Amino acid sequence: MSAAGDAAGDAAALALPAAVARAPRRLPRVLRRHPGACLGGLLLLAMLGVAIAAPWLGTIDPATLLPRARLRDPSAQYWFGTDMMGRDLYSRVIYGARVSLLIGFTVAGLSCLLGMAIGLVSGFLRGVDGVLMRVMDGIMAIPSILLAIALMALLRGSVVTVIIALTVVDVPRVARLVRGVTLSLREEVFVQAAIAAGTRTPMIILRHILPNALPPIIVQATYLLGSAMLAEATLSFIGAGTPPTVPSWGNIVAEGRTLWQVKPHLIFFPAIFLSLAVLAVNLLGDGLRDALDPREAER
Repeated sequence: MSAAGDAAGDAAALALPAAVARAPRRLPRVLRRHPGACLGGLLLLAMLGVAIAAPWLGTIDPATLLPRARLRDPSAQYWFGTDMMGRDLYSRVIYGARVSLLIGFTVAGLSCLLGMAIGLVSGFLRGVDGVLMRVMDGIMAIPSILLAIALMALLRGSVVTVIIALTVVDVPRVARLVRGVTLSLREEVFVQAAIAAGTRTPMIILRHILPNALPPIIVQATYLLGSAMLAEATLSFIGAGTPPTVPSWGNIVAEGRTLWQVKPHLIFFPAIFLSLAVLAVNLLGDGLRDALDPREAER
């Protein structure tokens, strides 16, 4: 790349829309104006803290069987009661946070990375756009839960398998979103200036397209985080998720569904934790959308 091309590319980068360039500085102020987003962020951090500190929160091995203590109600000894095998429900719920949050964050991260790469290439390179988008359309044509169940049936049940299945389902959504943003950005003046200056395509994508596509990707990641935890719970509820030996909020609810009418605590506590985690992610996502969306900020 020539020196003139680099100089023109730098000048084009300085010509980014002012609203987008000011978005990071607006973030603290917008979050102060949206206490729900702050609450969601704090609640999510608390969930992560609980998952990390699980061994030091008065728990025992979640797989320990206590046949004499089966189906105990919540008490001072068993805070959340016990299940039909005598396992301590409090320990299982706390350790289940590790698995559910791990699946949620990993699926959201992988889906955003893969979808972002596909969307950027598809939106900027018209030669491969048709092929890539037809593949994404084919995946999206299959109901997501059925596709996840089919992948789980083909692979051995494990946490890694659940992550792979849910990632395959979510990648087309991110790719479609990023492609739409890229198609609109490639017509902007600063991108056309970089092309006219001879800047190479990878540098245009990394320097000009990607920074402007990050705000919607971040907001989409919060949605994927919540939906991945719910999808894992759905798969586990129908017996196609994580194996019973691995405690997660989804399979804890699945194991307690047969006795919930007489022992409601079997599903109440894991359901509350799952609901709070998804609520926290949604509140945080709403706040980030307001902070990173220039049109919302101007309005």
